[in-house]
Amino acid sequence: MSDRQNGLTYAQAGVDIDAGNALIEKIKPLAKATRRPGADAALGGFGALFDLKAAGFSDPLLVSTTDGVGTKLKVAIETGLHDTVGIDLVAMCVNDLLAQGAEPLLFLDYFATGKLNVDEAARVVGGIAEGCKLAGCALVGGETAEMPGMYGEGDYDLAGFSVGAVERGAVLPRMDAQAAGDVIIGLGSSGPHSNGYSLVRRVVERSGLAWTAPAPFAPDQPLAEALMAPTRIYIKSVLPQIKAGRVKGCAHITGGGLIENPPRAIAAGLQAEFDWNAWPLPAVFAWLQTEGGISDHELHRTFNCGIGLILIVAPKDAPVVLTELLAAGEDAFVCGQLVAS
Repeated sequence: MSDRQNGLTYAQAGVDIDAGNALIEKIKPLAKATRRPGADAALGGFGALFDLKAAGFSDPLLVSTTDGVGTKLKVAIETGLHDTVGIDLVAMCVNDLLAQGAEPLLFLDYFATGKLNVDEAARVVGGIAEGCKLAGCALVGGETAEMPGMYGEGDYDLAGFSVGAVERGAVLPRMDAQAAGDVIIGLGSSGPHSNGYSLVRRVVERSGLAWTAPAPFAPDQPLAEALMAPTRIYIKSVLPQIKAGRVKGCAHITGGGLIENPPRAIAAGLQAEFDWNAWPLPAVFAWLQTEGGISDHELHRTFNCGIGLILIVAPKDAPVVLTELLAAGEDAFVCGQLVAS
């Protein structure tokens, strides 16, 4: 083929293949650091293989999840805080796997932007790799899409995809085992996690505060940094309780808050009865509620209000579950019980 005079190139159309290749080379060591039994392949292939037998499963069911970070990304983009949204991305997927009783095995990401900034994208993927290490799963691949004209300058979007496995007889929730009187254990959140940020941003706008101003609820931190606290990943502390057979149900408290998420893990004929005085409302939510004039109901159905995950356990198992969760570094407490609906 001959060169054509004044011929257009992909780069002139806004897509830099060389930048994409540079990003792949930059993130290969990050992905390599997340390897685990069952996942040993390097980045660069058309797909990723996983050996369930090598991971220790005998009769597993696969569980898959997908999620994003939502408009928390706008805070990251406006403030340049790109290092932890990758942890959020992993957390939103793997905590959902946990609600099915599954162990996260592998993770893939999708990063889309108008013009690829290699260093910025590498910071995002660095967070994804850190999240995978916290979850014990392998970052086996992903896709970087440079799409000029689709995104505003500096904007990007993220999507995550995770696959886990659970032995056939250990799938959660175990609804046939649940009964009135079962204990609800709450695990503390690190803040709003990755939900409700469209409302968070409106409250910040109403407050008139700059992102660099001290956070009213955490004066030792800038507002943006305090609101960008990454979503907690509960895998390593909760999975042992699930494998020990002590957990009858588990709910990841995301969009819908403590009103809409728990019923997904509770058997028909039962419902959650929360003791709203069992834990203090964290300062960030108290500030959001006061500054935004948010009603209690709206607060409870939008935010996690300090509880990122709930576990349903038998009363006899509650003491050991609480003791081991606290020893694993969780802020764990009894926050309610199951009652007849």
